[in-house]
Amino acid sequence: MTPLGPVNGGPARLRELLAGGGTIVAPGAYDALSARLVEAAGFPAVYMTGFGVTASLIGRPDVGLLTMTEMVETARLIRSTVGVPVIADADTGYGNALNVIRTVREYEAAGVAAIHLEDQVAPKRCGHLEGKRVVPAEVMVDRVRAAVAARVDPDFVLIARTDARAVEGLAAAIDRAARYREAGADMLFVEAPQSAAEIETVATELAGVPLLFNWAEGGKTPPTPLDRLRELGFRLVICPVSTLLATSVAVRAVLARIAEDGTPIAAARELPGLKEFVELVGMTEVTDIGEQFGNG
Repeated sequence: MTPLGPVNGGPARLRELLAGGGTIVAPGAYDALSARLVEAAGFPAVYMTGFGVTASLIGRPDVGLLTMTEMVETARLIRSTVGVPVIADADTGYGNALNVIRTVREYEAAGVAAIHLEDQVAPKRCGHLEGKRVVPAEVMVDRVRAAVAARVDPDFVLIARTDARAVEGLAAAIDRAARYREAGADMLFVEAPQSAAEIETVATELAGVPLLFNWAEGGKTPPTPLDRLRELGFRLVICPVSTLLATSVAVRAVLARIAEDGTPIAAARELPGLKEFVELVGMTEVTDIGEQFGNG
């Protein structure tokens, strides 16, 4: 818990990590608790997944149902809980260039280190679902230019995502990505390449540019070892829904056990105790702060 504010998780820290020469792995978090677990596992950054936030908040698929304010508030809660940089999904920017400007400023005010914006039409949908549509490339160029102009902190990382692979083909997606880089994007995100050869083509054609790889569990992109992604030069790897999928499996299993037994007696034997859990969510830190400031 960081009630006095995380001290080293902002844009400058993410820039430092990206300049370090390695490949950053950022598992997905959909709320403050899952973000805390990601940080506790030792990862250097947290990725706020729009897919997961949508499932968590409203129990629906990622088809553009959440508003910018709902996403930003989740980002704010996550950022207030962890001390590592938070990279957040900002969908399409939630409208035209004016909306993008507000989106950037709201996310930046929430304390996140980076956002990614995409070139889908609104309402968008998960990048690994069928039926995507993209805006003309020049519209996304304007989104990127507006985002660059809007940020206050020059270290705030702007990631441009293209979903054109599924609509216009890989070559067009790479061309779009290059245009977004020219417009000022700090990092590029070519969504959903569909083979190992396509992954390599993205890395080769966009060599020298910081690249994000979406390790979308069960998606259209083939599973790829981290060593190979590092070899290809990807600087940031997000694993958006591992935590969400694991949670759904665990919760369903424990509910089935309770339904069968009538009580949690047997299920509780395999669960952490209450004391262990409150320590996980920072009880010692809360107590220490209370004692420090006279509210123990």
